[in-house]
Amino acid sequence: MVESPTMQQTPAGAAGPFSVPNLLTYGRILAVPAIVIVYYFDGYVGRWLALAIFIAASITDFLDGYLARIWKQQSAIGRMLDPIADKLLVATTLLLLVSDNTIGGWSLLAAIVILTREISVSGLREFLAELRVSVPVTRLAKWKTTMQMVAIGFLLAGPAGDRLFPHQSAMGSDMGIVSYIGLLLLWVSALVTLYTGYDYFRAGIRHLLSEES
Repeated sequence: MVESPTMQQTPAGAAGPFSVPNLLTYGRILAVPAIVIVYYFDGYVGRWLALAIFIAASITDFLDGYLARIWKQQSAIGRMLDPIADKLLVATTLLLLVSDNTIGGWSLLAAIVILTREISVSGLREFLAELRVSVPVTRLAKWKTTMQMVAIGFLLAGPAGDRLFPHQSAMGSDMGIVSYIGLLLLWVSALVTLYTGYDYFRAGIRHLLSEES
């Protein structure tokens, strides 16, 4: 989930609710139930359809902020819905992958770390916004987001992707190479998520202590 420029502090009312950047954000929200529906299609078709929709939604995550910035179409509704759309997309796909054991065993911890961080950071952002405090998005956080989306993409392909490489198993196990790469990237994303979340918690705790002192 790219923490895009639509989330930055900009003058409200700079664009209408039906500007192109906002339409892309609406589309990303609509992609969430679409992924759920196609994911449960029979056979492997649903996997590829879910992956295609997920990729398209991930692209809009970059485009909405980029277009809002260059076209000067930032808006209050865009700043509100952009992070909501991102978290809905990530949380829903992770839950789908857990539901059919694509993410299972110890890898559940990686998914829990990612979801916990997203929920916690949302609360911290709300708190810091009341104090008019902003925490800049670091380059590492952007790489984390990209890696997270790539990991989910591999896992959505999952068994369907493994079929393309029938003789490629991961480290001698029955797991296909596509699923293995997805889980590996998910773990790396979870570890980086812990590190990047530290900046938000540090800022939140520092200002919370200053408020109470």
